[in-house]
Amino acid sequence: MTGHRVRSSSRRAVLASACAACTAALAGCARYGTSSGLAGAPAPAATTPPAGGASSSAGATTSAALASTADIPVGGGKVLTAQKIVITQPQAGSFHAFTAICTHQGCIVNSVSGGTIDCPCHGSKYSAVNGSVVNGPATLPLAAVSIKVQGTSIVQL
Repeated sequence: MTGHRVRSSSRRAVLASACAACTAALAGCARYGTSSGLAGAPAPAATTPPAGGASSSAGATTSAALASTADIPVGGGKVLTAQKIVITQPQAGSFHAFTAICTHQGCIVNSVSGGTIDCPCHGSKYSAVNGSVVNGPATLPLAAVSIKVQGTSIVQL
């Protein structure tokens, strides 16, 4: 009987560890795309100063340019598939960036038109201004990505 209890204890320990790992992983997924881990809270929009007002702070490292300001059409945007980022310019000189990963089921958004960032998988649409959900099935906004305009280059912070 003692041997049986050792095996039973070991099985319980393994199952408890597996459950704890799954719970931790799911808790991280539940917070994806939210601000401060609050479900339904809109992600803050990344805004940048006009190109003339951009300055780099002392000690800041310069990142490689994500895109040129000329690459982002006014009233539209550009999906950077490799970086999984979408950059929009809803109004002239106002650039915003968001993750390009749809919060519904993780597809990559594929276009920006009519003021929305569109996912091809299930039809979710997000605001090109702040990443909020305009049309479901997604319920969480796209997470903002911090960018900065340096001259005519858009860089990630």
